[in-house]
Formats: sequence, structure tokens, C-alpha cells
Amino acid sequence: MAENRQYDHEYKVQAVKLAKEIGQAKAAKELGIPKNTMYGWVRANRLGNLDLGAGSQTPQSAMTLNEELLKLRQQVKELEKENRRLKKENDFLEEASAFFAASRLKSAKTKE
Repeated sequence: MAENRQYDHEYKVQAVKLAKEIGQAKAAKELGIPKNTMYGWVRANRLGNLDLGAGSQTPQSAMTLNEELLKLRQQVKELEKENRRLKKENDFLEEASAFFAASRLKSAKTKE
């Protein structure tokens, strides 16, 4: 009969770090845990459900984070530019609306 073991958070973190270094199957074998359990923890980490803490970034993922930061900065610039354009358009429409409202009011008074 299979035994349901409970693993604390720190054990899972260390196991995932080991799996990233030597591979999931080998780490599971060395730690004496089922492969599926190890795969589940690695997947949880990949999905952001198991935080490995500070210093857990690899050079590849750090590069990805840098690229993401650059992309987000570019998006912010584009959104700020769009926001300025929309504010100008909104100001123009407010002025046009006020002009037509005044014109309409003036023509209504001249008809009286």
C-alpha cells in the first residue's frame, strides 16, 4: 500500500533546486520520492505556485526577466503616448461641443 507522505515547503524548495541542477528523474531517485511528485513540484514552481525564494533565477530566466522588463517599459511608453493623444482629442471635442452649444443657443435666441 502506498504511503502518503507530507513534505514541508523547505524540502520541496530544495528538491526543486536539486532537480534543476541534475534533472527531475535523478533528483527524485536520489531523494527517494516518486517521480510524479517531483514533476508536480517543478510544475508548481514553473506556474508560480512554489516560490524558491531569492537567488533562484538562472541566467536564462534572468535574461527573460530583463527582456520582459524592457517590453513592459516599451508598453508603458506607448500607453502614455496614446493617453496624451486621447486627452488632446477629448479637449478638442469639449471645445467643439461648447462651440456648437453656444452656436445653437445663439441661433435659438435670434429666432425669438
